[in-house]
Amino acid sequence: MKIEFEEIRLRTSRRIEVIDITREVEEIVRNSGVKEGICFIFCPHATCFLILEEAESGLLEDIKGKIEEDFLNREYKHDRIDDNAFSHLASGFYYQGRLIPIKDGRLLRGTWQNVLFVEVDGPRSERRIIVEILGK
Repeated sequence: MKIEFEEIRLRTSRRIEVIDITREVEEIVRNSGVKEGICFIFCPHATCFLILEEAESGLLEDIKGKIEEDFLNREYKHDRIDDNAFSHLASGFYYQGRLIPIKDGRLLRGTWQNVLFVEVDGPRSERRIIVEILGK
């Protein structure tokens, strides 16, 4: 059993932003040499999350719009301390971690499934995404 640990670091420039990190994750998988196994991707932050979805520009705008519709422009008690309650709530309803099978050295994902990082408390000078690969 082989275990590989890598990090992706990125900068965000908007309060709500969706960034496609599929290429970076695929490169890490390829460089690991693992042919069969799993890839665990995790954001160690409370105000961002990961989704597997199509990276079409209109859909990316729809995702941002849905987050705004569901969580912005409401009164939250946490905002008395730190003006980012909506960010915590939005990320809490999604997942900071994703698990994707690896088969023949590649991520086993659907045709339209890209790995998308979703920022909901930007801009941030640095966000980390942990990529851990287990397999043989």
